[in-house]
Amino acid sequence: MKDKNPSVSLAGAAVSTGEKREHKPPKRKKKSFGLSGRDRKKALLTMPYMLPSIVGVLTFFILPFAVVIYYALIDNTSNANFVGLENFIELFGNAAFKKALRNTGMFSLTAVPLAVVLSLLLAILLDRQIPLRSTFRTIFLSPMIVPAASIILIWQVMFDYNGIINDVIALFGMAPVEWMKSDHGYLVAVILFLWKNIGYNMIMFMSALSAVPKDILEVAMLDGCGAVKRFFMIKLRYLASTIVFVTIMSLINSFKVFREVYLLTGDYPYDTMYTLQHFMNNTFKGFDYQKLSSAAIVLSLAMIVIISVLLWADNRLGRDLEE
Repeated sequence: MKDKNPSVSLAGAAVSTGEKREHKPPKRKKKSFGLSGRDRKKALLTMPYMLPSIVGVLTFFILPFAVVIYYALIDNTSNANFVGLENFIELFGNAAFKKALRNTGMFSLTAVPLAVVLSLLLAILLDRQIPLRSTFRTIFLSPMIVPAASIILIWQVMFDYNGIINDVIALFGMAPVEWMKSDHGYLVAVILFLWKNIGYNMIMFMSALSAVPKDILEVAMLDGCGAVKRFFMIKLRYLASTIVFVTIMSLINSFKVFREVYLLTGDYPYDTMYTLQHFMNNTFKGFDYQKLSSAAIVLSLAMIVIISVLLWADNRLGRDLEE
């Protein structure tokens, strides 16, 4: 009578003859730098296409910044004696640098939160079905296409001593104000920054609001959640990444307002409008490359720290949303 299960008979024969078989794991192909052969081949094929970008980054970003670090660590370009952190110590003892650093910090702390909050409020308003919604979006986006020279002309006409703003306040019996040559110049710079950047931020928030899952909002509405509670409990969590991105872009743009302020006020504006860019521009004209390089490194480190904190917060919020 034949055995119906040949595998059992073979296993029994192996045991009876005392044969022992050891289980050996299959051999794996060695990977180079953690890549399989196919991935390595793809990387080699894409390298020629990436080479121009790599060369460009090295030529226009990495190498110039290495030169800046070199200048910050020597006494001057002729002797090139290593002085360590002496240039940084002198920089923080410089009254003009401390004033510029304080003004730039205050401007960013004031203008950036205002740009984020106001643009978010406008996005929430225009996200509703209101009349002339497309027209309002066009109006808020129009400053992005206005050239800098035209912006300067508009602001000079409005905020000059004999400008439109002083004519308006004169109707209420108020004295004219030297807007660009007093503490009010800081307010003018903030308004200029908001006028230029609030439209772009608003469009980013409107795009993020349209991507919030509608089914979650409908379920929350059926559960009795009001509009305010739905916004803070649902929409705001989905807007977290966009808020971080808009904050970073607004922070970067807050340093670009120097162009308009410079065209309005020149090299040496009123104290409250003197920024780090004014300091670096004037230092460059004085050929003080050591001080200029030190200031550039300090500004870069400050930006790296702030943006790293914002990206870390975005990562934490993103993980919380996934959970």
